[in-house]
Amino acid sequence: MGRRRRLGAPYNPDIIGGGVAVTVKDPHPSIVTADWQLSSAHSARADFAKWVASGARRTAAKDGHVLRVNIIGKSNGVGLARDLQLLKRALAQCGYDVGVTLIDRVQANRRRSWWTQLVTRAQLGLPVLARTADTAIDVNVMLEHVWLQYLPAARWNVVVPNPEWFDSNDVRFVSAVDEVWAKTQSTQAIFNGLGRHSTWIGFDSEDRYDAAVSRSRSFFHLAGKSSMKGTDRLLRVWARHPEWPTLIVVQHSAEAHAPEVRAANIQRRVGYIDDSELRELQNASMFHLCLSLTEGWGHYIVEALSVGAVTLTVDATPMNELASAQRAILVSYSHIGHQKLATTYQFDESALERAVVRALAMTDAECVDLGASARRWFLENKAQFPERLRAAADRIPLPTAKVRE
Repeated sequence: MGRRRRLGAPYNPDIIGGGVAVTVKDPHPSIVTADWQLSSAHSARADFAKWVASGARRTAAKDGHVLRVNIIGKSNGVGLARDLQLLKRALAQCGYDVGVTLIDRVQANRRRSWWTQLVTRAQLGLPVLARTADTAIDVNVMLEHVWLQYLPAARWNVVVPNPEWFDSNDVRFVSAVDEVWAKTQSTQAIFNGLGRHSTWIGFDSEDRYDAAVSRSRSFFHLAGKSSMKGTDRLLRVWARHPEWPTLIVVQHSAEAHAPEVRAANIQRRVGYIDDSELRELQNASMFHLCLSLTEGWGHYIVEALSVGAVTLTVDATPMNELASAQRAILVSYSHIGHQKLATTYQFDESALERAVVRALAMTDAECVDLGASARRWFLENKAQFPERLRAAADRIPLPTAKVRE
């Protein structure tokens, strides 16, 4: 007898709707285990249901049952896209059967729809129904938001939130998820405070290290598309110090960050940069400035650690969880604010000036030593991430089912 679902309703693609079910492009195709990939939303829903019913490919078993995981999230070309790839890769390394449902614009809007919320509440209130391992997804893993339209599709629902984007619609349905997997300890504390059981899993980022790239004593700041990295204030501070070395800023739009600031020691790289060029820039600068107001995880901080850079970041959680004083230079903050569930921290400009002076005073040997500590933490975290995921997944109560031959 399978575990009885408190969520009630069976998966119904016509009610739930569907994002486009795809196999996320992965640089390690040998670990890709999902067998469903279609282009249209209509055919994707049919293929998604087929994958659920068939059990897809079996790669490993616990008590005769392979955990079938459906990752649900948006792919924005930057941080969220990396989240999908890295989480899929790590879960596949654990031997689980992993599929991905990408959220398109229609599904993203549906999360905020009062009608979808009403239908979902009705489904969650239906009488309890039994589900077997061959007719249901075991676990939905929802990235950033509670994708409420998919709640009835799995025995167990997990959300991996970014507190700074977790809005009132998410809070309204967070009680319907079974567990929160937290990327940072500060996120774990936030959701424990909301009365939701939360497990710290940490996260992972890409290894950007390239030993072949020569390193100079320049500073690097990856602004990208974000408005949460303190870029405008950083540029204004830097412009006040013509004696400082070159600051290289990579940004998505020419108008995005203090366009009025012009200085001989500020070099802006605007627009698309291919991955190989970006990797070279990340490795070429001895110092990385990562002055985020807040982070859900902080890929660009962790990538700075991966290349062994001397990383300057804000001395506030969760930034200092990633880049502690043992492997980075910390900059105190002067003001706090709030963004959804997160607390934001504005770096103190005088503290930044002192931190830059301290960095410039470091010898090359001291920079190498601090960078080595940073990379050592990065490699340890990367190795431990799949094991933390496995430990979290192993605590999920699942039915015992035979492995299909």
